Amino acid sequence: MSSTPDLGPVPRRVAVGVEQVRRLIGDQFPRWADLPVRPVAESGWDNVTFRLGETMVVRLPSAAEYALAVEKEQRWLPVLAPRLPLPIPVPLAKGDPGADYPFSWSIYQWLDGEPASADRLADPVRFALDLAAFLAALQGVDAAGGPRPGKHNWFRGATLRTYEAQVERAVDGDIDTGLAREIWKTALDSPWDGADTWFHGDVAPGNLLLDRGEPAAVIDFGTCGVGDPSCDLAIAWTLLTADGRQAFRERLSVDEATWARGRGWALWKALVTRARTGEEAVNARRVLDEIFAEYATRG
Repeated sequence: MSSTPDLGPVPRRVAVGVEQVRRLIGDQFPRWADLPVRPVAESGWDNVTFRLGETMVVRLPSAAEYALAVEKEQRWLPVLAPRLPLPIPVPLAKGDPGADYPFSWSIYQWLDGEPASADRLADPVRFALDLAAFLAALQGVDAAGGPRPGKHNWFRGATLRTYEAQVERAVDGDIDTGLAREIWKTALDSPWDGADTWFHGDVAPGNLLLDRGEPAAVIDFGTCGVGDPSCDLAIAWTLLTADGRQAFRERLSVDEATWARGRGWALWKALVTRARTGEEAVNARRVLDEIFAEYATRG
Protein backbone atom coordinates (compact mmCIF):
# COMPACT_ATOMS: atom_id res chain seq x y z
CA MET A 1 0.00 0.00 0.00
CA SER A 2 1.35 3.41 -0.90
CA SER A 3 1.81 6.10 1.72
CA THR A 4 -1.04 8.13 0.25
CA PRO A 5 -3.68 5.70 -1.05
CA ASP A 6 -6.47 6.94 -3.27
CA LEU A 7 -9.70 7.46 -1.34
CA GLY A 8 -11.66 7.34 -4.58
CA PRO A 9 -14.87 9.15 -5.52
CA VAL A 10 -17.80 9.72 -3.19
CA PRO A 11 -19.70 6.41 -2.90
CA ARG A 12 -22.80 6.03 -5.04
CA ARG A 13 -25.50 5.12 -2.53
CA VAL A 14 -28.52 2.93 -3.18
CA ALA A 15 -31.99 3.30 -1.68
CA VAL A 16 -33.47 0.46 0.37
CA GLY A 17 -37.10 0.22 1.49
CA VAL A 18 -39.11 -1.77 4.02
CA GLU A 19 -40.81 -3.95 1.42
CA GLN A 20 -37.45 -4.79 -0.12
CA VAL A 21 -36.12 -5.90 3.26
CA ARG A 22 -39.23 -8.00 3.86
CA ARG A 23 -38.59 -9.75 0.55
CA LEU A 24 -34.96 -10.40 1.45
CA ILE A 25 -35.93 -11.86 4.80
CA GLY A 26 -38.75 -13.94 3.34
CA ASP A 27 -36.58 -15.34 0.55
CA GLN A 28 -33.44 -16.06 2.57
CA PHE A 29 -34.56 -16.42 6.20
CA PRO A 30 -38.14 -17.70 6.14
CA ARG A 31 -38.03 -18.50 9.87
CA TRP A 32 -38.11 -14.73 10.47
CA ALA A 33 -40.50 -13.83 7.66
CA ASP A 34 -43.42 -13.10 10.00
CA LEU A 35 -41.48 -10.61 12.14
CA PRO A 36 -42.24 -6.92 11.63
CA VAL A 37 -39.71 -4.79 9.75
CA ARG A 38 -39.44 -1.08 10.48
CA PRO A 39 -36.77 1.53 9.71
CA VAL A 40 -34.49 2.89 12.38
CA ALA A 41 -34.85 6.66 12.74
CA GLU A 42 -31.09 7.36 12.70
CA SER A 43 -29.70 4.51 10.62
CA GLY A 44 -26.42 6.15 9.67
CA TRP A 45 -24.70 6.79 6.35
CA ASP A 46 -22.69 3.64 5.58
CA ASN A 47 -25.62 1.28 6.19
CA VAL A 48 -29.39 1.46 5.98
CA THR A 49 -30.78 -0.08 9.17
CA PHE A 50 -34.09 -1.73 10.01
CA ARG A 51 -35.47 -3.34 13.14
CA LEU A 52 -36.45 -6.98 12.68
CA GLY A 53 -38.87 -7.91 15.43
CA GLU A 54 -37.82 -6.75 18.88
CA THR A 55 -34.42 -8.41 19.21
CA MET A 56 -32.71 -8.08 15.84
CA VAL A 57 -31.53 -5.45 13.37
CA VAL A 58 -30.89 -5.68 9.62
CA ARG A 59 -27.95 -3.66 8.27
CA LEU A 60 -27.63 -3.21 4.53
CA PRO A 61 -24.62 -1.36 3.09
CA SER A 62 -25.69 1.74 1.21
CA ALA A 63 -22.90 1.54 -1.40
CA ALA A 64 -20.45 -0.96 -2.86
CA GLU A 65 -17.57 0.55 -0.89
CA TYR A 66 -19.38 0.00 2.41
CA ALA A 67 -20.29 -3.56 1.45
CA LEU A 68 -16.58 -4.43 1.66
CA ALA A 69 -16.95 -4.45 5.46
CA VAL A 70 -19.59 -7.20 5.61
CA GLU A 71 -17.25 -10.19 5.34
CA LYS A 72 -14.87 -8.58 7.82
CA GLU A 73 -17.57 -8.02 10.42
CA GLN A 74 -18.93 -11.54 9.96
CA ARG A 75 -15.42 -12.97 10.43
CA TRP A 76 -14.07 -10.85 13.25
CA LEU A 77 -16.85 -9.52 15.48
CA PRO A 78 -17.54 -12.95 17.00
CA VAL A 79 -13.81 -13.11 17.80
CA LEU A 80 -13.70 -9.67 19.40
CA ALA A 81 -16.99 -9.75 21.34
CA PRO A 82 -16.03 -12.14 24.18
CA ARG A 83 -12.79 -10.27 24.76
CA LEU A 84 -14.36 -6.84 25.32
CA PRO A 85 -15.90 -5.36 28.50
CA LEU A 86 -18.92 -3.81 26.71
CA PRO A 87 -21.38 -5.44 24.32
CA ILE A 88 -20.74 -5.07 20.59
CA PRO A 89 -22.91 -6.20 17.68
CA VAL A 90 -22.60 -9.91 16.95
CA PRO A 91 -23.80 -11.13 13.55
CA LEU A 92 -26.59 -13.70 13.61
CA ALA A 93 -26.79 -14.27 9.87
CA LYS A 94 -25.34 -13.11 6.57
CA GLY A 95 -27.61 -12.30 3.63
CA ASP A 96 -26.85 -12.42 -0.07
CA PRO A 97 -27.84 -10.04 -2.87
CA GLY A 98 -31.47 -10.35 -3.89
CA ALA A 99 -34.82 -8.57 -4.20
CA ASP A 100 -33.09 -5.97 -6.41
CA TYR A 101 -30.56 -5.26 -3.65
CA PRO A 102 -27.00 -5.75 -4.98
CA PHE A 103 -24.79 -6.39 -1.90
CA SER A 104 -24.22 -8.82 0.94
CA TRP A 105 -25.84 -7.74 4.20
CA SER A 106 -26.16 -8.80 7.84
CA ILE A 107 -28.59 -9.49 10.64
CA TYR A 108 -27.40 -8.62 14.13
CA GLN A 109 -28.77 -8.74 17.62
CA TRP A 110 -30.34 -5.41 18.64
CA LEU A 111 -28.44 -3.49 21.33
CA ASP A 112 -30.44 -1.06 23.44
CA GLY A 113 -29.17 2.39 24.34
CA GLU A 114 -29.17 6.02 23.29
CA PRO A 115 -26.29 7.72 21.45
CA ALA A 116 -23.76 9.41 23.71
CA SER A 117 -23.65 13.17 24.08
CA ALA A 118 -21.95 15.40 26.61
CA ASP A 119 -25.20 16.29 28.36
CA ARG A 120 -26.21 12.63 28.73
CA LEU A 121 -23.11 11.43 30.57
CA ALA A 122 -23.81 10.61 34.20
CA ASP A 123 -20.14 11.11 35.13
CA PRO A 124 -17.88 12.42 32.33
CA VAL A 125 -14.63 11.23 33.95
CA ARG A 126 -16.02 7.80 34.77
CA PHE A 127 -17.28 7.51 31.21
CA ALA A 128 -13.84 8.44 29.87
CA LEU A 129 -12.20 5.77 32.03
CA ASP A 130 -14.73 3.12 30.97
CA LEU A 131 -14.22 3.99 27.32
CA ALA A 132 -10.45 3.83 27.76
CA ALA A 133 -10.80 0.40 29.39
CA PHE A 134 -12.82 -0.78 26.38
CA LEU A 135 -10.19 0.48 23.93
CA ALA A 136 -7.38 -1.02 26.03
CA ALA A 137 -9.12 -4.39 25.85
CA LEU A 138 -9.61 -4.03 22.09
CA GLN A 139 -5.96 -3.12 21.62
CA GLY A 140 -5.02 -6.17 23.69
CA VAL A 141 -6.65 -8.65 21.29
CA ASP A 142 -4.14 -10.55 19.16
CA ALA A 143 -3.88 -8.65 15.86
CA ALA A 144 -2.43 -11.56 13.88
CA GLY A 145 -4.33 -12.03 10.65
CA GLY A 146 -6.57 -9.03 11.29
CA PRO A 147 -7.74 -6.74 8.47
CA ARG A 148 -5.12 -4.16 7.54
CA PRO A 149 -6.18 -0.64 6.50
CA GLY A 150 -7.70 -0.44 3.04
CA LYS A 151 -10.78 0.50 1.07
CA HIS A 152 -12.90 -1.62 3.40
CA ASN A 153 -12.40 0.96 6.16
CA TRP A 154 -11.38 4.11 4.27
CA PHE A 155 -7.78 3.58 5.41
CA ARG A 156 -8.45 4.08 9.10
CA GLY A 157 -5.34 2.91 10.93
CA ALA A 158 -3.07 3.96 8.07
CA THR A 159 -1.05 7.14 7.74
CA LEU A 160 -2.77 10.47 8.25
CA ARG A 161 -1.18 11.56 4.98
CA THR A 162 -4.03 9.71 3.30
CA TYR A 163 -6.19 12.71 4.20
CA GLU A 164 -3.65 15.48 3.54
CA ALA A 165 -5.37 16.80 0.40
CA GLN A 166 -8.72 16.97 2.20
CA VAL A 167 -7.20 18.92 5.08
CA GLU A 168 -5.47 21.39 2.78
CA ARG A 169 -8.75 22.10 1.01
CA ALA A 170 -10.57 22.53 4.33
CA VAL A 171 -8.06 24.82 6.12
CA ASP A 172 -9.61 28.18 5.29
CA GLY A 173 -12.23 30.62 6.42
CA ASP A 174 -12.89 31.86 9.93
CA ILE A 175 -10.38 29.74 11.83
CA ASP A 176 -6.74 30.15 12.83
CA THR A 177 -5.32 28.55 9.71
CA GLY A 178 -1.73 28.86 10.92
CA LEU A 179 -2.53 26.98 14.12
CA ALA A 180 -4.52 24.33 12.25
CA ARG A 181 -1.61 23.71 9.90
CA GLU A 182 0.82 23.54 12.83
CA ILE A 183 -1.32 20.93 14.60
CA TRP A 184 -1.65 18.95 11.38
CA LYS A 185 2.10 19.05 10.68
CA THR A 186 2.82 17.96 14.25
CA ALA A 187 0.53 14.98 13.74
CA LEU A 188 2.13 14.04 10.41
CA ASP A 189 5.61 14.31 11.91
CA SER A 190 4.77 12.10 14.92
CA PRO A 191 5.99 8.57 14.20
CA TRP A 192 4.11 5.31 14.68
CA ASP A 193 6.14 2.29 15.78
CA GLY A 194 4.47 0.09 13.16
CA ALA A 195 3.10 -2.51 15.60
CA ASP A 196 -0.34 -3.57 14.35
CA THR A 197 -3.07 -3.10 16.96
CA TRP A 198 -6.83 -3.56 16.79
CA PHE A 199 -8.85 -0.37 16.48
CA HIS A 200 -12.54 0.47 16.04
CA GLY A 201 -11.95 3.24 13.50
CA ASP A 202 -15.00 5.39 14.23
CA VAL A 203 -15.25 5.96 17.98
CA ALA A 204 -17.87 8.68 17.64
CA PRO A 205 -20.76 9.70 19.92
CA GLY A 206 -23.31 8.01 17.67
CA ASN A 207 -21.50 4.68 18.00
CA LEU A 208 -21.32 4.80 21.82
CA LEU A 209 -24.60 3.78 23.43
CA LEU A 210 -25.65 4.84 26.92
CA ASP A 211 -28.04 3.44 29.49
CA ARG A 212 -28.96 6.09 32.09
CA GLY A 213 -25.78 7.94 31.30
CA GLU A 214 -23.49 4.92 31.60
CA PRO A 215 -21.74 3.06 28.73
CA ALA A 216 -24.02 0.32 27.42
CA ALA A 217 -22.52 -0.81 24.10
CA VAL A 218 -20.17 0.11 21.26
CA ILE A 219 -21.58 -0.34 17.76
CA ASP A 220 -20.72 0.02 14.05
CA PHE A 221 -17.39 -1.73 13.49
CA GLY A 222 -17.41 -1.17 9.74
CA THR A 223 -14.14 0.76 9.88
CA CYS A 224 -12.36 -1.59 12.31
CA GLY A 225 -9.04 -3.17 11.52
CA VAL A 226 -5.46 -3.58 12.69
CA GLY A 227 -2.85 -0.86 12.31
CA ASP A 228 -2.18 2.44 14.07
CA PRO A 229 -4.83 2.77 16.84
CA SER A 230 -4.44 6.55 17.16
CA CYS A 231 -7.58 7.06 15.06
CA ASP A 232 -9.60 5.89 18.08
CA LEU A 233 -8.27 8.78 20.18
CA ALA A 234 -10.24 11.44 18.28
CA ILE A 235 -13.12 10.96 20.73
CA ALA A 236 -10.96 12.72 23.35
CA TRP A 237 -11.69 16.01 21.56
CA THR A 238 -15.08 15.27 20.00
CA LEU A 239 -16.91 14.22 23.18
CA LEU A 240 -14.82 14.15 26.36
CA THR A 241 -14.42 17.01 28.81
CA ALA A 242 -10.97 18.37 29.63
CA ASP A 243 -10.85 16.29 32.84
CA GLY A 244 -12.21 13.26 31.03
CA ARG A 245 -9.65 13.68 28.27
CA GLN A 246 -6.80 13.65 30.78
CA ALA A 247 -8.19 10.59 32.56
CA PHE A 248 -8.70 8.86 29.20
CA ARG A 249 -5.11 9.50 28.15
CA GLU A 250 -3.66 8.35 31.47
CA ARG A 251 -5.73 5.16 31.50
CA LEU A 252 -4.49 4.27 28.01
CA SER A 253 -0.89 5.39 28.73
CA VAL A 254 -0.77 7.29 25.46
CA ASP A 255 2.64 8.70 24.53
CA GLU A 256 3.10 12.14 23.01
CA ALA A 257 3.50 10.96 19.42
CA THR A 258 0.35 8.81 19.51
CA TRP A 259 -1.60 11.61 21.18
CA ALA A 260 -0.48 14.04 18.46
CA ARG A 261 -1.68 11.65 15.75
CA GLY A 262 -4.99 11.24 17.57
CA ARG A 263 -5.33 15.02 17.66
CA GLY A 264 -4.64 15.01 13.93
CA TRP A 265 -7.48 12.55 13.32
CA ALA A 266 -9.84 14.77 15.30
CA LEU A 267 -8.64 17.84 13.38
CA TRP A 268 -9.19 16.18 9.99
CA LYS A 269 -12.72 15.12 10.89
CA ALA A 270 -13.68 18.53 12.29
CA LEU A 271 -12.25 20.42 9.32
CA VAL A 272 -14.07 18.38 6.69
CA THR A 273 -17.31 18.38 8.69
CA ARG A 274 -17.16 22.16 9.16
CA ALA A 275 -18.16 22.59 5.51
CA ARG A 276 -21.54 21.02 6.18
CA THR A 277 -24.58 22.84 7.51
CA GLY A 278 -26.69 22.95 10.65
CA GLU A 279 -25.82 21.06 13.80
CA GLU A 280 -22.92 19.19 12.21
CA ALA A 281 -21.14 22.44 11.31
CA VAL A 282 -21.77 23.94 14.76
CA ASN A 283 -20.41 20.83 16.46
CA ALA A 284 -17.37 20.78 14.18
CA ARG A 285 -16.52 24.33 15.22
CA ARG A 286 -16.86 23.36 18.88
CA VAL A 287 -14.47 20.45 18.33
CA LEU A 288 -11.95 22.74 16.60
CA ASP A 289 -12.08 25.06 19.60
CA GLU A 290 -11.39 22.07 21.89
CA ILE A 291 -8.45 20.98 19.74
CA PHE A 292 -6.94 24.45 19.59
CA ALA A 293 -7.34 25.03 23.34
CA GLU A 294 -5.88 21.66 24.30
CA TYR A 295 -2.93 22.06 21.93
CA ALA A 296 -2.17 25.50 23.35
CA THR A 297 -1.97 24.13 26.91
CA ARG A 298 -0.09 20.91 26.21
CA GLY A 299 2.79 20.17 28.51
